[in-house]
Amino acid sequence: MMNMQNMMKQAQKLQKQMEQKQAELAATSFTGTSAQDLVTATFTGDKKLVSIDFKPEVVDADDVETLQDMTIQAVNQALGKIDDATQKSMGAFAGKLPF
Repeated sequence: MMNMQNMMKQAQKLQKQMEQKQAELAATSFTGTSAQDLVTATFTGDKKLVSIDFKPEVVDADDVETLQDMTIQAVNQALGKIDDATQKSMGAFAGKLPF
């Protein structure tokens, strides 16, 4: 049976590893695109919007709804990529907790 001091050391080690993974994720860019790559949204791993780009052919004053839909699609795709990467990076720690 593990004593309390060893458990605390292991928990501190895991905490440092988790913090490192979080920092790596925050420093990573995640890009989502709409259909035909007409709208591109880029976020950092901590879900901060860095850029959003529109191809000229998607900008139509008479069809704002399409631009809105494509923007939502690109943003949601990028956010989904962040969630997937976070789950892969941080989910690995769940089974390693000493308690």
